[in-house]
Amino acid sequence: MIRVVLPVHLRTLAQLDREVELHIEGQATQRSVLDALEADYPMLRGTIRDHDTQKRRAFLRFFACGEDLSHEPPDAPLPDEVVKGSEPFMVVGAMAGG
Repeated sequence: MIRVVLPVHLRTLAQLDREVELHIEGQATQRSVLDALEADYPMLRGTIRDHDTQKRRAFLRFFACGEDLSHEPPDAPLPDEVVKGSEPFMVVGAMAGG
């Protein structure tokens, strides 16, 4: 079971009050986790990744095990700790402004 932590605005949109647990068929990658998340919560389609390009939205970042995975290839395997469920895959809203 993969644990996914979403920022508050996406949890509100999906009507969630906690982290999400997803069952992933095959290898756990950013792409497979986001595909499963969007399949279970269709209202999140287009909020994390662009509809057409499937690229990560500019003001969202992906973290796991204390590392920024945002620039990793979408089909790269996630860390074992995430696959085992001991660490979450986190979608974090980036801070910007001036």
